[in-house]
Amino acid sequence: MEQKEKALVVGVDLKGEIDFEYSMKELVNLAEADDIEVVFEVTQRLDKINTAHYLGTGKIEDIARIIDEKDIKTVIFNDELSHTQIRNLEEKLACRVIDRTFLILEIFERRAKTKEAQLQVEIATLQYMLPRLMGLGKSLGHQGGGSGVKNRGSGETKIELGRRKIEDRIIILKKELEVLVAQRKVQRRKRNRKDIKVIALVGYTNAGKSTVMNNMLNLCSQPEDKKVFEKDMLFATLETSVRNIVLPDNKEFLLTDTVGFINKLPHHLVKAFRSTLEEVTEADLLIHVVDYSDPMHATHIEVTNKTLKELGVVGIPTIYAYNKIDLVESEEKKEEEGCAYISAKNNIGMDKLLTKICEQVFADYISFKVLIPYDKGSMVSYLNENANIKSISHENEGTLISLECRKSDYEKYKQYEI
Repeated sequence: MEQKEKALVVGVDLKGEIDFEYSMKELVNLAEADDIEVVFEVTQRLDKINTAHYLGTGKIEDIARIIDEKDIKTVIFNDELSHTQIRNLEEKLACRVIDRTFLILEIFERRAKTKEAQLQVEIATLQYMLPRLMGLGKSLGHQGGGSGVKNRGSGETKIELGRRKIEDRIIILKKELEVLVAQRKVQRRKRNRKDIKVIALVGYTNAGKSTVMNNMLNLCSQPEDKKVFEKDMLFATLETSVRNIVLPDNKEFLLTDTVGFINKLPHHLVKAFRSTLEEVTEADLLIHVVDYSDPMHATHIEVTNKTLKELGVVGIPTIYAYNKIDLVESEEKKEEEGCAYISAKNNIGMDKLLTKICEQVFADYISFKVLIPYDKGSMVSYLNENANIKSISHENEGTLISLECRKSDYEKYKQYEI
């Protein structure tokens, strides 16, 4: 069994931050998601960050001793470091130094499967590197030889790419990405013409968005290969997945699963993934999935809403799906209009969530009766497949149908209304 890379995590608590301990715990989870074993943690309370070394010199000496004793190869800092800080720290500690941003970029690089995600991650990584070329020594050299940023030229490691090469590479990658973005826009236009509602799952990483999607796919008996990857870890899903959900009453919508957000999500990454997240900006409804069992879930909601706002996602109706209620000790849960308490994994409350979704996106559905002449049999077939048929009977003049359907279909068939 391959031995994991050992690391020490470091954080500065500025004037007693409320969520500092949680942020450090999250950093450890991020390291685990990158297959790194955290063996020690060092924190220091300061009034301000040391511009040269991030920490005080005495604390750096302590870390150097721990590194030596425990044979640690990597030190991970909980904030984004400048190139000066990285260079100075690597000189003092004689090991690989990375920050929270670079760690998240590594995780994204490891998980990116589609061409679009790979391009987005490489663009974000190169943009992160540009101002840090002077400082990124061991941290970049570690990436060479087979691993590291995909789509790279022949055997170039990050450290060998000069500023000009990086800038040229970013231009090439952005052009490649534009082609894929244009294809996605064409797909969206086709969907808009069909008048199908789009619902986007958003939320903090590991809140359970993919589990919610798979539960919905189960409801409409979709085959296993339509299901999306789900796992209890940070950033299990990077790719945007779109699935067609057809309910038993023939109501239909597209459900989009998106990348999760996290506190201190690298700005470059948000910017690079903007094209993927355009699916969210054009949604008719957002399902904001919240890990209700996490004591910091209120902060997760704030972080997600703030990130959505940065992406230009405003004014879209939202349902809050408080997930993992099976892990919360029983308490009075106030059923409010814009929220549902669920356990997607255990299929608790999903029916209520679905009811709330239907109330929101199918509010414009129209109920009426039509009498379709017998020589228009194809119309009856269409309505059977695309409308909610409440009753059907065969009269002398034709087929009498009581139904509920979207407004666009009503416009097509209202001439037969009785």
